[in-house]
Amino acid sequence: MVDTSLYAAFLVAAFVLCVTPGPDMMFIVAMGGRGGSAAGVRAACGVACAMLVHTVAAALGLSALFATLPLLYHLLRWAGAGYLLYLAVKAFRDRSPLAVDGRPAGPGLRRAFWQGAVTNLLNPKVILFDIAFLPQFVNPHLGHVAGQFLVLGVTLTVMGLTVDGTVGLLSGRLSALLRRSERVGRALNVFSGTVFAGLAVRLAATPK
Repeated sequence: MVDTSLYAAFLVAAFVLCVTPGPDMMFIVAMGGRGGSAAGVRAACGVACAMLVHTVAAALGLSALFATLPLLYHLLRWAGAGYLLYLAVKAFRDRSPLAVDGRPAGPGLRRAFWQGAVTNLLNPKVILFDIAFLPQFVNPHLGHVAGQFLVLGVTLTVMGLTVDGTVGLLSGRLSALLRRSERVGRALNVFSGTVFAGLAVRLAATPK
């Protein structure tokens, strides 16, 4: 279904993209810092599911709407920035470094998943990235263009989940050690809030 030579090149490019720190990885680090390893991994799963949604949209041609309707793009961009600012405020206001049972405080596992998914879904740059990146490795002469998009998108999602899940796991374990100090626990909440706020500013300040 896919061109093997193009697919091999895609695997190399996708690996470089996945291991390069970006907004999603920073978000997952912040979530792991607030909620521990489980929250970090769940946030990575949420991001991965959102990536699958973007892949299906790209395969169906829906993502092209953002290239032709700038207003829709900007509405989604500001919604994403607002949501990240909301998460930043919650992190800054969190004064409890440890839960009652000794686990890191922060969002529950289900909430961590949905926050990861929503944050990625409300980032129109991910949509535009799929439009620009994936077609480079699609061979129209083989036919089944939508199927090729799906294969590439699923591959990128699985690779990203592996890397991001590992990052979330490690950041959570490190934060669990650091949170034994109440002062350090508070500092981690501030760090998470700063990351969320920085991502919001970055999304709002760079239209394209």
